Amino acid sequence: MSNQLFSLVGKLLVKEWDKRLLGLAKIPIKSVIDIGANEGQFARRITKIFPQAHIYAFEPLTIPFQQLSEWANHHPKKITAFNLALGDSIQQIEIYSHLYFNPSSSILRTTQLCETVYPMVKEQEKILIEQSTLDDTISKFSFPLQEPILIKLDVQGYENRVIKGGIEIFKKSAACIVEISLDQLYEGQAQFREIFRLLDHLGYTYAGNLDQVLGKDGHVRYFNAVFIKK
Repeated sequence: MSNQLFSLVGKLLVKEWDKRLLGLAKIPIKSVIDIGANEGQFARRITKIFPQAHIYAFEPLTIPFQQLSEWANHHPKKITAFNLALGDSIQQIEIYSHLYFNPSSSILRTTQLCETVYPMVKEQEKILIEQSTLDDTISKFSFPLQEPILIKLDVQGYENRVIKGGIEIFKKSAACIVEISLDQLYEGQAQFREIFRLLDHLGYTYAGNLDQVLGKDGHVRYFNAVFIKK
């Protein structure tokens, strides 16, 4: 129930996306890689914009994955779900599962700032999960991904690790949407400058923000950035 309540509040605070997606919507996307899919919130929105695309959704936590896989089972030609975390190595790894709001769960520990601003994340438990890399996982497919490809990253500060473990797929992709925090909400989180540098090196151009969340003083706390291939 907590997830639903906080998600509703979030929708009231964050503007709905412009369906043009900062120019991304003009690309005839055929495959969407949803990394940090949770219950499939992003997947449900993006399938309305790219109805011809197949979605490959990755979610490591069991409870939200159950919701995601239930939806996937009803739409087998539309979505394939993986109970898996992605990073820069193949191993079992611990994740901090946030009991009252699991979308904010992360392999990285929350900072004091995060727990002060978002007190619902304080109740946590460590869970052992499976982690792979994007490149290794996709290489085991019995078929090539249809292009153009869109990648969405929502991994709570772990973005740089995912990119480093998916260099070949990021090279092939046409665009990506990345949630980026400017406030230090997780220990050792990726910084905007590092994410920008990694994606710039792979041929992407920063196209702007789909939305952004502000602190009480008006500064940008975090945002969803769009990167499109040059």
